[in-house]
Amino acid sequence: MKNLLRPPALIRSTLAAGLACLQVACASPGDRWQNPEGSPPDQSSWRDVASLWWGFITASREQTQPPAPAGHVVPREAALAGLSAQQRDARDSLTWLGHASFLLRVGGKVVLTDPFLSEAASPFSSIGPKRFAGPGLAAEDLPPVDVVVISHNHYDHLDLRTLQRLPGKDSARLVVPSGVGPLVRGLGFLEVHELRWGESLEVGALRVAAAPVVHFSGRGLFDHDTTLWAGYVLEAPSQRIFFAGDTAYHPTAFKALRESIGPVDVALVPIGAYEPRQMMGHVHVNPEEAVAIARDLQARRAVAMHWGTIVLSTEPPFEPPQRFRAAGRAAGLEDDGMWVMAIGETRPLDAAGAAVAATRASTGNPR
Repeated sequence: MKNLLRPPALIRSTLAAGLACLQVACASPGDRWQNPEGSPPDQSSWRDVASLWWGFITASREQTQPPAPAGHVVPREAALAGLSAQQRDARDSLTWLGHASFLLRVGGKVVLTDPFLSEAASPFSSIGPKRFAGPGLAAEDLPPVDVVVISHNHYDHLDLRTLQRLPGKDSARLVVPSGVGPLVRGLGFLEVHELRWGESLEVGALRVAAAPVVHFSGRGLFDHDTTLWAGYVLEAPSQRIFFAGDTAYHPTAFKALRESIGPVDVALVPIGAYEPRQMMGHVHVNPEEAVAIARDLQARRAVAMHWGTIVLSTEPPFEPPQRFRAAGRAAGLEDDGMWVMAIGETRPLDAAGAAVAATRASTGNPR
């Protein structure tokens, strides 16, 4: 049995206290991690798996490399200008680089999530699922980052080629789930921190905490679930942000997280790679479930990710945002509360901090 929580020696914030109260553990027979109890089961058969792979093998180029609509990717010069404008103002901001990759400026720190900027999600640069939409910005275009968070070890989330190219990584902290450290320790980062669910790291005024999500791990044939997967809560004086990484929906886990730490200002939620449902339902949310996660977290704003970049499933590649918006409106969310960004676009995260302030006021804890 591997306990996914280690009681903190010193609790200094409502975030740490809340996560410690989750008491989430997972049995790990044979040293293989498991999802929280109550997670959806895998309903696929070997025929479903074979059919999906055969479909990818025989797919046409138009199916695997669909043409992106106008405006889906911001031209590089415009992307650089938008990013520079926010840097000059030193404002909290969010830049989408495609898939689950975001560049955030929050709490005076620059944070990069799941940086996948390569051409292919594969150990080989010329083989495997390839991007049909560029990242807007190259790794070399990014400012030096303070923290890089990795949600799990799949190739479309842990991209070694991108990590090797990041500028200023010798002064950056790399945060990964438990067990992933040996894969990345030789890449030249200042520090590598492995976190279990509920554990956290402080970088100045920013706290990074690993949170339970529903997924799996593996980069080869024999390492299935031997390393952990996680979402992250980023808490600064100005914002509380939840980054889901990859996840299926769980009927209680996200509500428990909100009850433990309070509501979040921004939820970065995946909306793509959800069909066929019998195969994807236990590892990926659909757009309606992404909205449900945001509502469970009482997020002021839900930001769509994990779509429009690489074909990993069978739904039409530009269907997810339509369903996401429709689900949000049906749930009573305002359009400004549902962001569907262009790749390379930067937006300011203004008028935030309401969730953090409310929690601190109710607890009397200044942090």
